[in-house]
Amino acid sequence: MGVELAGLEIRGEMDARAEAVLTPEAARFLCELVDAFAAERDELLAARRRWQARIDSGALPDFRPDTKAVRDGDWKVGPLPKDLLDRRVEITGPVNAKMIINALNADVKVFMADFEDALAPSWANVVDGQNNLRDAIRRTLSFTDAASGKTYALKENPATLITRVRGLHLDEKHVLRKGKRVPGGLFDFALYFYHNWKALADIGSGPYFYVPKLEHAEEARWWNKVFVAAQAKVGVPVGTIKATMLIETLPAVFEMDEILFELKDHAAALNCGRWDYIFSYIKTLKAHADRMLPDRHSVTMAKPFLDAYSRLLIRTCHRRGALAMGGMSAFLPAKTPAEDAANKEKVRADKQREADNGHDGSWIAHPALAGVVNEVYSKAFKPGKTNQIEVTRGDDAAVTAADLLAAPEGPYTEEGLRTNIRVALQYVEAWLGGLGAVAIYGLMEDAATAEISRASIWQWIRNGARLQNGKTMTADLFRTALAEEQTVVRRELGEERWAKGRFAEAVVLLEKLCLEEEFAEFLTLGAYERL
Repeated sequence: MGVELAGLEIRGEMDARAEAVLTPEAARFLCELVDAFAAERDELLAARRRWQARIDSGALPDFRPDTKAVRDGDWKVGPLPKDLLDRRVEITGPVNAKMIINALNADVKVFMADFEDALAPSWANVVDGQNNLRDAIRRTLSFTDAASGKTYALKENPATLITRVRGLHLDEKHVLRKGKRVPGGLFDFALYFYHNWKALADIGSGPYFYVPKLEHAEEARWWNKVFVAAQAKVGVPVGTIKATMLIETLPAVFEMDEILFELKDHAAALNCGRWDYIFSYIKTLKAHADRMLPDRHSVTMAKPFLDAYSRLLIRTCHRRGALAMGGMSAFLPAKTPAEDAANKEKVRADKQREADNGHDGSWIAHPALAGVVNEVYSKAFKPGKTNQIEVTRGDDAAVTAADLLAAPEGPYTEEGLRTNIRVALQYVEAWLGGLGAVAIYGLMEDAATAEISRASIWQWIRNGARLQNGKTMTADLFRTALAEEQTVVRRELGEERWAKGRFAEAVVLLEKLCLEEEFAEFLTLGAYERL
């Protein structure tokens, strides 16, 4: 049993930091939203499973005939606030104090503060994140590095803040209502909105959110009802909340018009969440052996199925008056000037493709990349413009279901397998240790990229992928490679780091995820019980 608070049972430690965000008033606000919407959330998750069962039985995703009138209709989303009209560079990261300060101070327009893929949701991380964002909005957040003694503080006119809440599938295990865990997304949304809507208005901004992992329009409708109810409870107009929806699942790409329509009073943009989208392609089509993905690093936005996804998102958004955000560049500063220059050129080329397609901005994981991406989009925008909403792509040929489902060509290699093992092993271990965003081999990895790694392994084993060296992918080959790559990681990180870590647990979890008969929907669901 935990602490009873205004109808909630709190099983996390109720220290001063927790008490600051879980006030009786905020707890009652959360209870009201949970009572009104949690049961429907469960029904939506069940509907997802029923839809997926049809795909597993041989059907393919397609545009919905029952919503054709929405796709054909002449309608637009509500007007965008001034501080969401220019989003040419957005930086993303977890909600620790140092990250928030450095991100808000960076040469970017937006910081997406992440309670989802970049955060391991330990109780301390979640509570600290809410406190840190509250302090950042009030311009009182500071941080002193214990090792260096360096102090970090916010500069004047920091970037616009958007908060990403957890997806519908995630619960908050430390908070129960009537004996049942509350949905993690409702927990994140309710506390952030309740504590900060007025302070955000005072600085000329508003309660802005990123909504992740939507699959169907009914889920967007659910979020819209949550937003309407929350605004009514505090007495602010409908449309005060603005949301950007990540199109990072294969089902959702067929329902982008419908998602914007359901949220049209609150919709600001859609975003090409490319890494989760690649993961979702694998997960959704896992039973379709003819649509197996090749090596992760060969699947770039130049692949026809991803280019079609980007172009359709732009066309949909701009037709409806919403912005169309590009994907993440996960590169980090390299160790040598030559390597750094090469990485920045890869980023520049990737962002140039997005800008040429008509995107209004893109994501980065490190402030050092801001200059490259700023330059690309600043040159792409017409004089005096802060976005490319005038790029309609109206002359494009229609993007078909076949375009969106086309299997990408590329190699299946043993080195790709081994890279996937090393990346997934290190990420899962770090996540179990409380870190959700981890630098691995020069890239910022989060749950989405780790999901691709473990899902590819599962898919290759299930479908007996023929590797470039002539070997057939089997469970035994995976076990052998896993044992050998543990040794590689141990040597790379050193004995001290290995001994202090949770690598034995990570190995067990990774092996289970890759070999179990039924594909686990998300690696974080099982890992969360160990956190």
